[in-house]
Amino acid sequence: MLTLLVACWAGCAPAAGLHAYTEDVPPLNYLEGGIVKGFSTELLRQAAREAGFDLTIEVLPWLRAYAKAKETPGGVLYTVVRTPEREAQFQWVGPIGPRRIYMFRLAERGDIHIGAASDLTRYRNGALAGSAAAGQLQALGLLPDRNLDLGQSDAVDLKKLQLKRVDMVAMLDWAMSWQLRQLKLRPSAVTAAWLLDGKQEYWFALNPATPPEQTARLQAALDKIRADGRLQAIRRRYRDD
Repeated sequence: MLTLLVACWAGCAPAAGLHAYTEDVPPLNYLEGGIVKGFSTELLRQAAREAGFDLTIEVLPWLRAYAKAKETPGGVLYTVVRTPEREAQFQWVGPIGPRRIYMFRLAERGDIHIGAASDLTRYRNGALAGSAAAGQLQALGLLPDRNLDLGQSDAVDLKKLQLKRVDMVAMLDWAMSWQLRQLKLRPSAVTAAWLLDGKQEYWFALNPATPPEQTARLQAALDKIRADGRLQAIRRRYRDD
């Protein structure tokens, strides 16, 4: 009888809970009709289910999401770049995929040639105001209202590119693929003219107090999803390349 009770306790224990926090960055993670969607969201849901975790997800401004994940037991932050500065602040599950920011031009603009980063100063470039890409372009010597045009959204920046108000726009490859889809434009409508930043990858970041065995379970689930092709299938729902 005692053996049966122990077996039932082990087999009937409630699933551990993960409380995920993210921001609105389509198509990786975004809120639509009150439902959290996106590539990273679907991937996290599948991995959590595979690993036997209950999962809740909340969309917040980035700084609040970051703080909540760090202070909440079972907290998860996504989609996040793993950097040396953040390494000790979380436990890490991933990678989810590469983070690549390109300078995109219209495919028809064969007159634009970038052989070195310094060549960017010869063109008018669009970037999202306050973004890491905008900061990188400014560090390369581009100046607002001269050869750097700061937009309020990726959609706005793509429209400026279409209207030839800018020669190139800085954008995540994920975001460009998504924006082209929204406008029902073919992926071939634009061309990557220069890789501005491709050194980092996206990860899931877990609260630092997460039991290591739970982190290992989630990592094993993600590895299985990648190996059996489900990760790529999810990716194709959000990208055309």
